[in-house]
Amino acid sequence: MKKMRIKPVYKIAVIVVAGVTMQSCFVAKKYERPQVKTEDLYRTQAASTDTVSMASVAWDHIFTDPILQGYIKTGLQNNLDIRIALQNIVAAEATMKQGKAGYFPTLSTGADWTHQELSKNSQLGALFSSGGGKTNVDQYQLTGTLAWEADVWGKIRSNKRATNASYLQTIAANQLVKTQLIANIASTYYQLLSLDAQVKVAEQNLVNRNESIETIHALKDAGNVNEVGVKQTEAQKYATEVILADLKYNIVVLENTMSILLGEAPKAINRSDFASQNLAPQITLGVSAALLRNRPDVIAAEYNLVNTFELTNVARSSFYPSLKITATGGLQSIDIKEWMSARSLFANVVTGLTQPIFNQRQIKTRYEVAKANQEQAYLQFEKSLLTAGKEVSDALAMYNNETYKISVREQQVDALRKAADYSDELLTYGLVNYLEVLTAKDNALTTELNLIDNKYKQYNAVITLYRALGGGWQ
Repeated sequence: MKKMRIKPVYKIAVIVVAGVTMQSCFVAKKYERPQVKTEDLYRTQAASTDTVSMASVAWDHIFTDPILQGYIKTGLQNNLDIRIALQNIVAAEATMKQGKAGYFPTLSTGADWTHQELSKNSQLGALFSSGGGKTNVDQYQLTGTLAWEADVWGKIRSNKRATNASYLQTIAANQLVKTQLIANIASTYYQLLSLDAQVKVAEQNLVNRNESIETIHALKDAGNVNEVGVKQTEAQKYATEVILADLKYNIVVLENTMSILLGEAPKAINRSDFASQNLAPQITLGVSAALLRNRPDVIAAEYNLVNTFELTNVARSSFYPSLKITATGGLQSIDIKEWMSARSLFANVVTGLTQPIFNQRQIKTRYEVAKANQEQAYLQFEKSLLTAGKEVSDALAMYNNETYKISVREQQVDALRKAADYSDELLTYGLVNYLEVLTAKDNALTTELNLIDNKYKQYNAVITLYRALGGGWQ
């Protein structure tokens, strides 16, 4: 009986069908968000019923100072960290495109010339040299190779998802840089305003100190105080000058810091005044689960988890056979004159399943490493949520604390100002000594400076809370 000859295309079809059938043995797992606890991530003094967080408010509605808004816009355009993050996005996008191209075949071409000098004592050499033939052989070849791997186990699909998650992670990282930049610019700006206010207080106190020196000299001439009182009063003036010098130095340092945030060389920073500011937005926290969609670092941590999850799928698929089809064709000739002849055409197709058996434990090692990386990414994701909750709790506690301290400090400043004024009058009549006067004025100055610092810290708490809730990048 005459045997049937099975055409090559049918053989390939049989192998492909066999591979698809084996796919039922393993399917790449689909990512599902882990069950992480999102209730009560941050502490509040009272139960919060609002569902909309202040994080959903645009930054230009939180920071209404026009000068500050201009600086934030400049920073978002010029800041070097922002520009570096954008380049990371470009690189991740290129990797993502490569991941999507995994489904397509590869095509390569080549042209080569091979020259061989055969030994006359070898099998081929004896064959060519018989009858006086040459023992040197030239071969000219022009080839094209087409290769394709079937995504039988979902390896290519998982790799595509992994690269896509990595790209989205860089997007979230860029959003995180934006959020931090806006917070840093706003915090630095308000700190500059607070230092300006402290400089005004120190300069006014320096004027008062000079007047006190004139008064103490008059009292000494009248015999009411001695030289010790004069020197103590002069020392108090010098101490105020030192405070003023430090404040002005801090302003220069902060201006340099602000310039770097704006992506510019150090320069003086134009600004408004502290007294005209009113950074008191409505504090609404929203539900704690909103941190999953608002906090860029939490979003980035979850995309990192997705990436490692899909890479674990890729590593797992390596345990199973791979189905590859490779086709090569072109022109091949030992005579360059016949190289482009139809008789020089050749083609071959190789297809089949490759099952790894022993490979020095490389596949198992890659899988175990991928599983460990996935577990690490999950722990980092969970930690990012806990960190977010802590930062919100800390910022809210700071805001409440500074708000309370301001109300108390204002009363303290008022009391100490009056005490300083009264002490000057009483010293004139000899009812108090100069030490009591100096103490009253030192306390008044320190408390006034602290009051300004408390107001800055209250503003900074609002900025920190806004950033902690994930605001600024929308």
